[in-house]
Amino acid sequence: MACSVAVLLVATGCWVTRCYSFYRYDTDSANISASPAIYGNLIVEPTEIVLHGTNRQQQLMVTLVSDDAESLDVTRQCEISVADRSLARVSGSTLLAVSNGSTHAVVSIGGLEVNVPLRVEQCELYPPIHFASDIVPVLSKLGCNGGGCHGRVQGQNGFKLSVFGYDPQSDYNAIVKESRGRRIQLSSPKNSLLVQKATASVAHGGGRRLKEDSAEFELLRRWIEQGLPLGSDDAPRLVGLNVSPAERILKAGGEQQILATAVFSDGTQRDVTHASNYASNAMSVAEVASNGQVRCGELSGDAAITINYMGQVAVVQIHRPRVPFGLEQANPSLPINNRVDELVGAKLAKMGLSPSELASDEMFLRRLYLDVIGTLPTSAEVREFLADADSNKRAQWIGRVLDRPEYADYWALKWADILLVDKEKLGDRGAFEFHRWLREQFECNRPYDKWVREILTATGNSGRNGPVNLYRAADNPEALARTISQAFLGVRIECAQCHHHPFDRWSQADFYGLAGFFQGLERKPLALDRTLLVHSGYQPMVIPISNTPVVTRPLGLETAPDLTKTDPRVILADWLTSKNNQWFARSFANRLWKQLLGRGLVEPEDDMRLTNPSTNEPLLAFLAQQAIDAEFDQKAVIRLILNSRVYQTSSVPNDHNQDDDQNFSHYYVKRLPAEVLLDAISSATGVAEAFPGQPRGTRSLQLWDNRLPSYFLEIFGRPPRNSPCECGRTSEPTMAQALHLINAPEVESKIGDNGGRIAKWLTSCPNDLSQRLKPETEMKLVDEICLVTIGRLPGPKEQNVAQELFAKSNPRQAAEDFMWAMLNSYDFLFIQ
Repeated sequence: MACSVAVLLVATGCWVTRCYSFYRYDTDSANISASPAIYGNLIVEPTEIVLHGTNRQQQLMVTLVSDDAESLDVTRQCEISVADRSLARVSGSTLLAVSNGSTHAVVSIGGLEVNVPLRVEQCELYPPIHFASDIVPVLSKLGCNGGGCHGRVQGQNGFKLSVFGYDPQSDYNAIVKESRGRRIQLSSPKNSLLVQKATASVAHGGGRRLKEDSAEFELLRRWIEQGLPLGSDDAPRLVGLNVSPAERILKAGGEQQILATAVFSDGTQRDVTHASNYASNAMSVAEVASNGQVRCGELSGDAAITINYMGQVAVVQIHRPRVPFGLEQANPSLPINNRVDELVGAKLAKMGLSPSELASDEMFLRRLYLDVIGTLPTSAEVREFLADADSNKRAQWIGRVLDRPEYADYWALKWADILLVDKEKLGDRGAFEFHRWLREQFECNRPYDKWVREILTATGNSGRNGPVNLYRAADNPEALARTISQAFLGVRIECAQCHHHPFDRWSQADFYGLAGFFQGLERKPLALDRTLLVHSGYQPMVIPISNTPVVTRPLGLETAPDLTKTDPRVILADWLTSKNNQWFARSFANRLWKQLLGRGLVEPEDDMRLTNPSTNEPLLAFLAQQAIDAEFDQKAVIRLILNSRVYQTSSVPNDHNQDDDQNFSHYYVKRLPAEVLLDAISSATGVAEAFPGQPRGTRSLQLWDNRLPSYFLEIFGRPPRNSPCECGRTSEPTMAQALHLINAPEVESKIGDNGGRIAKWLTSCPNDLSQRLKPETEMKLVDEICLVTIGRLPGPKEQNVAQELFAKSNPRQAAEDFMWAMLNSYDFLFIQ
């Protein structure tokens, strides 16, 4: 049989550069060229500098602000000096102490000058070193305690550190006490094995990590000289990390210095710019050096720069517009249907992006059906919609689709994936009951917070109460903490089970504090593979290995109410589903946006953390508030999104947005999920899939048994349901999928089935089927095949293919070949 060839459309964009009114900017680099004058304001951070001790230093950040409020980092282009050079010296853009006294630093560029008060105190004193606050950050900065080095589970070459320094006491013991203390030489700090390995004076598998003239080297040497102090227990604790700027717009090649300041429990602050770790979540947009200097790339988009210092994390958002900021926009704005469009439109304008055109009626209707109910529209429904002249027909059809019974089937399937409805773990009865219960929630459009609360507080017989089965799928407090957090809060806390989360604020105390709500659950086996779930009452939780007790508490809180008076999960449910919970509504809104638009405002959709910010924070905040105002009515929030112009925008990019994959300037094309695709093939051919043990006509979306044998569903990404992460469902096209569609006997048998769509249609045809059909009859058949597969009438491409096939073969063979071609086409396999 013939198969169609997918057409790949490649759109090219143009880059726009200009010179700004308040300075001259080199379009090939981030340097300011020689200019006779610079008009604007000069801002220096910090506004006051205090260097307290020999080893203290202060990074400066200098910003030039134009009259129209555009900001440019000029930290490395300005001249920095000290009025009294006997008190402090300048190294690049960093100030270091020389002797005690007060003076001021002078920062100047292009005729602008700022004086910053500078005070040096106790310069003769090298401050007492605290192992956790001073030495561990050095080990983290150098990568010594990373998972690929000495922080790995088994350590490296006999030397093991806690990963990311989450356990300073054990790290201290490993350095100072293990191996008979051979790593340290008090009489000669420079000859200590720890120092020699780091400087590569002695062979080191990790290579050279330190230079002898660096501040880190001096800190290690001084620590050994001071007698290897662990540090006082009542020493000030690190309680926060402030970074500046919070956000910046840069052009290609633009640079931005980050300023990081540690905040301690006694109110003191310290510059830790050079001691922090930096990472970019979008290296092609912006990369960051170890000194906190960001450089923007050629690709437009958003990047989040993560700053991590001793478990405290912060983020700087970098925006790289397609059109440089300050350039008058000639691009059209996004038409406004509702508030969603206003917020997306504002971001598009900020990024210099033009929205695509409105999607055609055919494209919109097929997209609507597949996104909301996972079902293709029939040919009659497509014709009815196209013939509808009502200007408000899209809103009306949105309502019709939301009321379809397939809605409950599709959304129950999605949440069954997230909530681990796995027959292999739950058995037939457990999986069936949990799936049935989920479908009931969507069938009656029960508010999201209400059914989540019922899951959190479930008790009883797993064969009668579906939600109890979650506690069988996740059968210990740790697994429940991971699952509940990721599924309902969008917080991936599993890293904190073993060590401090490297990209978030969560510690082991946070992880086990959440897991404590599930301590005391008892699972009593019953007959027929069922379980009776009861809670025997609150039991304290401890961190394994260290056996450290922790306070059972919700995430982000220091204490919890009295847990001994009721099932602790009731208190957890009160907090988790509260309208004041900062994660619950945002996670709910983000999941809905991801399902409908193809990309979450936070991506991945279940990884909502400070260091993975939303690409449109005002929009996410708005959608979350809408969910709260609608009392978590899922259909209400979906209806709001579907009626926006953003959702109804064409998937065809234009010259100004073809490389945008973050800001929704066009609809993002996505492949049909496995179950939806199999149902679509069955719908198009008119032949239902036969599932073992299921009634004839059962659709893939209705299956509760995720282990039902189906090679098709397996290769197209049916998830194993062993994790709440939606990444278990693969959506990327593969060669195996393409080959299966081209060669699969199951698809061929559906197309050629005597009870299928083509056979039935031709049977009603009066022509002699051994001869070619009349042209108008052929076109009616071609129209029908296109409507049931790609949701539109054939275009010139499809008409040419059909004419060629019908000219070479008998009508049935030609029709079957054409159906095969359409089932293998890009337009059929993807939602556009």
